Amino acid sequence: MKRIFSVLTITIASFSLLLLATSCIISNTKPEDCETLTTKVVKITEGPSFDIVFHNEEGERYYINRGIEQGLNLDSLNTEVLNKTVTLHLANIIGGSVTSSHISQLAINDKIIFTEFD
Repeated sequence: MKRIFSVLTITIASFSLLLLATSCIISNTKPEDCETLTTKVVKITEGPSFDIVFHNEEGERYYINRGIEQGLNLDSLNTEVLNKTVTLHLANIIGGSVTSSHISQLAINDKIIFTEFD
């Protein structure tokens, strides 16, 4: 009986971890699945895995996943975005209850600089 309980406990724990991990995957975001944030970008850096990281005045960081691989250029972004107020669409995760630092869309005024939206 103890063995069955132990196997059942491990199975439930594994399923829970798998469910949590898959709820953190960001794909096919839509504007309604995002939080919108307006902030001033004071620094732009290259992050791990070819990410582009935008730093605001409060020291918070937001990133475009594999932005370098997607054809974005740090020099162009520095010219276009640095020291300007931008609007970010940040993807929600875990069933929409948590806002990530993943940028799904970046815009200045009405000009879209980057978007993952179809």
